[in-house]
Amino acid sequence: MTVKMASRVIEVIELFAQEKQPLALSEMARLLQMPVSTCLGLIRTLEAHGYIYETGRRQGYYPTGRLLTMAQVIASHDPVLDFVKPTLVELRDNVRETVVFGKLREDWEVVYLEVVDGPQRIRYFARAGETRHAYVNSQGRALLSTLTAQARNAAFKKMKLERLTDATLTTAAAINAEIERSKARGWFAILGETHPDLAGIAWPVRLGRQMYAVSIAGPRNRIEPRMQELSGFLRGACAAIEESDSRKETP
Repeated sequence: MTVKMASRVIEVIELFAQEKQPLALSEMARLLQMPVSTCLGLIRTLEAHGYIYETGRRQGYYPTGRLLTMAQVIASHDPVLDFVKPTLVELRDNVRETVVFGKLREDWEVVYLEVVDGPQRIRYFARAGETRHAYVNSQGRALLSTLTAQARNAAFKKMKLERLTDATLTTAAAINAEIERSKARGWFAILGETHPDLAGIAWPVRLGRQMYAVSIAGPRNRIEPRMQELSGFLRGACAAIEESDSRKETP
């Protein structure tokens, strides 16, 4: 269940991130497909709280720096990301590919909590906060592997297992079999299942009572030949995170 008005506020913020320029009220209403009166109410509320300002008479509206300031304060005090970020950066530097840290949501989507971009010009690109279908995502499969067989099968019944490419696995039996193979070999992989040229490998990591996952993603022609090598760095990083977490909790 979502709260419609809260969703509308988020849509306004995301619209500015997408358009990257001041927008007139009528233009915002058109792009957001909402009545002008509703859009005006949202803008007036955000303006009253200092998050949006009018750039000039009839020149449109744009977010103020308050939004960035608040986001930076929130991000700087995230207890999980503050703890794992150094290890994620070190992993990125070692493998020279994009590293992602994520978690499984109750709707069986993986939400990316942190993305550390690789240094290559051609690389996997994502943003923190984006979501992916668990059944066709390396982190998703790594996290599904931590569930009991009964819980996993119940989860598959709630998912729409769509074919995204010719390589996509679209049955619970096939995905379960791949998960078991992945557990045995030491990494969970997606090879061309979401896009023919994209690949990623992942491994789960436990922090306290919560399960997360770390993945390495990039062009398939770079990732696939290095699977064994990358998995060593990946599992080493996950083990380091878990070891540091256990030391932190030990009195």
